[in-house]
Amino acid sequence: MQIKMVDLHRQYLGIKNEIDAAIQSVLTSTDFIMGSAVREFEAGLASFLGAKHAVGCASGTDALQVAMMALGIGRGDEVITSPFTFVATAETVALLGATPVYVDIDPKTYNLDVSQIAARITTKTKAIIPVHLYGQPADMAPLLAITKDRGLKVIEDAAQAIGARYQGISVGTLGDIGCLSFFPSKNLGAYGDGGAMVTNDAALAERCRMVTVHGSRKRYQHEILGVNSRLDTLQAAVLKVKLRHLETWTEARIGIAHRYNQALKGLELATPYCAPGVRHVYNQYSIRTSRRDALAEFLKSKGVGHAIHYPLPLNLQPAFRHYVPEGRRFPVAEAVSREIISLPIFPEMQDTEIDAVNSAIRGFFG
Repeated sequence: MQIKMVDLHRQYLGIKNEIDAAIQSVLTSTDFIMGSAVREFEAGLASFLGAKHAVGCASGTDALQVAMMALGIGRGDEVITSPFTFVATAETVALLGATPVYVDIDPKTYNLDVSQIAARITTKTKAIIPVHLYGQPADMAPLLAITKDRGLKVIEDAAQAIGARYQGISVGTLGDIGCLSFFPSKNLGAYGDGGAMVTNDAALAERCRMVTVHGSRKRYQHEILGVNSRLDTLQAAVLKVKLRHLETWTEARIGIAHRYNQALKGLELATPYCAPGVRHVYNQYSIRTSRRDALAEFLKSKGVGHAIHYPLPLNLQPAFRHYVPEGRRFPVAEAVSREIISLPIFPEMQDTEIDAVNSAIRGFFG
């Protein structure tokens, strides 16, 4: 049995009629750029998350960059974030001329260790980017207390966590602005790249919208520096359909995660920790074991899909090493990167597939 990490074809077949009709509607209208589906999806997304504003853009990476541009972050500024995340989190900081400053992660949640943030704040610090990694909300209450006292901006990287909640509130809406990715394998995935920013600040939302269309509110009149980062109408139409199913899919992911948790108890591994008062949405189901590489080879031999998110923390990446003072290490992030492995999880997984993954892992550990 071959088991994929994600089976998007199976998902498509389950909503084929809705998706085909939505795409055909855009093709018929030929309204490919900033068509009505974009505004309709943005309104639906804001409502789903309990935010006042949502602004679509071309990718989750762009969402981070546009948010920082709208907040005026640039050369000479410092932005605190995690070294254990997808490269875009720090890449966008660096591209704007700012400096990414890393704080090590919590060994259970793999999110920012909030207790270490205050020591890394300087007069140059402009913002903090907590990452809600794998769908697990970061510990936002103490983080927000730190930033409020110091007037720092909070940009939530919620690329992997749409639908996750912290103390009953949707992640992405707790800070100044939240950034989402609609990469196809995400819990809410487009059929190509796509992203969005969500905020309760009307002025910030308007500025984000301007940045995504070359810094303009009116065609050929450019008030600020911007980029070309619009959410395609076709992608918005697909996302609008999928948004209606997201809650059902999320509950299915949580159910699969619970089945994994039960089956993998007592083995030489750590299953995902779910902090009290949060809703983890399991964009990835990632386990930790000192025998990671051997397990990966074993799963491959059994036809079980797997992935490593992420094999090298950003402080050790060649493109980012120069941002880290000589001798400074991040022992938890570095240890986790050597031991983490993600297992297949998608809403359409069959019981036989879940059982096969569990059986393979239990077989490996004997």
